[in-house]
Amino acid sequence: MDVVGVLGGMGPLATIDFMRKVLDATPAERDQDHVPMIVSCLPRIPDRTAAFRGAGDSPLDAIVDCGRRLESAGADLIVMPCNTAHLWFDAVQARLQRPMLHLVDAALHEALALAGPRARLGLLATDATVASGLYINRHLPDSTAPAWLMPTAGEMLEQVMPGIEAVKAGRLDMGQALLAEVASALRRRGADVLVLGCTEIPLVLDAAACGLPVVDATAALAREVVAHIRRC
Repeated sequence: MDVVGVLGGMGPLATIDFMRKVLDATPAERDQDHVPMIVSCLPRIPDRTAAFRGAGDSPLDAIVDCGRRLESAGADLIVMPCNTAHLWFDAVQARLQRPMLHLVDAALHEALALAGPRARLGLLATDATVASGLYINRHLPDSTAPAWLMPTAGEMLEQVMPGIEAVKAGRLDMGQALLAEVASALRRRGADVLVLGCTEIPLVLDAAACGLPVVDATAALAREVVAHIRRC
């Protein structure tokens, strides 16, 4: 069975959450049935949103360094359970020697399977993920591009980013309250499915809290990892 390298630390709690979701997605009856994982959780990687804004150092070299540690440790496949880090996905993949799975592709597959090709997808994510078009510009082969509904600029500034920062700081109740308000607003505007496009958001939001079906990008990547490993 191939060994999965988890390029984590972005953030640490999201890394642990991803590992648990891989375990939950694995049909295992004994320890030996589980997916072998090697984890790099080095939170020194520069902030991805700040880098996108031009207000911080690029995370690229630090991400590649962590990926090379995983390669040296024996990883056969590398994944990054961080949405915003995927802004550097192509550059990271070009400098590493292992195949990688794309988190956004996994999330889009699940969203379109859940809601159908004519669905209106709401997106909750960091301002860098939203502004970069990481999701809305990503197209799957043989699939119609979905219609996207985004938070307003005011919602991003006053609720989404403070909510994500609250989760990173361990203030989960505050994070949930802020993010749930925006989820409800997207539902009222006509979202059929809500894509949770930041690895911190599923830590505090689910379908019950949002009032509509959700696609957890972290869980989608976890399920894709399990499917990949079982095909090997």
